[in-house]
Amino acid sequence: MAVQVVHYVFEGSAGWGVLHGRRIAPLGRYASTADFVGAALDAAWASRPEHASVPVDGVTLLSPVTSDRQFICQGVNYASHVRESGMDPDKIGFNTIFTKASSSLAAPHADIVRPAHVRLLDYEVELGLVMQRAITAPLEVSADRLHEYLAGVTIVNDISARDVQLPQGQFYKGKSYRSFGPTGPFLLLLAPEEWRRWPQLRMRLSVNGELRQDSLCGEMLFHPHQTLTELSAMHDLQPGDLIATGTPAGCAARAPGKLAMWVMRHLLSDAAKWRLFIRKGMANRAYLKPGDVITTAIRSDDGLLDLGQQCNRVVAA
Repeated sequence: MAVQVVHYVFEGSAGWGVLHGRRIAPLGRYASTADFVGAALDAAWASRPEHASVPVDGVTLLSPVTSDRQFICQGVNYASHVRESGMDPDKIGFNTIFTKASSSLAAPHADIVRPAHVRLLDYEVELGLVMQRAITAPLEVSADRLHEYLAGVTIVNDISARDVQLPQGQFYKGKSYRSFGPTGPFLLLLAPEEWRRWPQLRMRLSVNGELRQDSLCGEMLFHPHQTLTELSAMHDLQPGDLIATGTPAGCAARAPGKLAMWVMRHLLSDAAKWRLFIRKGMANRAYLKPGDVITTAIRSDDGLLDLGQQCNRVVAA
């Protein structure tokens, strides 16, 4: 049975524990996700309700991925999001990989700070994979061996400044401002047989109570075992590192229609094209503004796999 691990502050001290109902069974203090994964997974699996002594209502939840870990992301990994971005999923022949600053990691209920120069602030609910063991050489990861490499899953909201990311062509800059990566509340540890159920996890994101995103993780174009295999050929991964696996349709950013795309491509300069993009975007009510509240959840429809729920308010810098 899956285990809900939390990273929290209680009475001024940070700790890790397992959630049992409305109480937490403490597992000890670990400086990083890597330390926790390396030393406490067996204890987490062995935790029982009678060990729970800390009331969850008395703690402040932290990100279960600490800021010393790598933050790796997949882009355009859902056909529905590819389409709303103005592309053809059948022509996406490669896995889009980029990094996000680990300093953007934020607590699951922390405020999201919109920088003063950002006008087009967007959201992206994503399934996060948390590494259990290091990968430092090329290898082939099969779909039935995810449990050998991954500790668990968590919720990631990949907040994005579209008016930085797209006009400048810089995913890292547009997605790496501090607070742009709410993560958690749970690191959900999965048993080997439960890893087969990751496609059944449903992602939902609402803004001010309005449902914006609602899709199953099984709609991914490039699956976790494929991404681990590809990354292993070029990039070292360490325990506790985070891989955000992409978002489905429903983001605020949308590609213009075919006629507008043709005009922008053939008749406008790049500078004029992006001025038009920003001007039209500012009229789009779906972009986030100070005061908006984002609610994000991932769970299986039967409720047996539950990654918890984030709630974040957007504030002005």
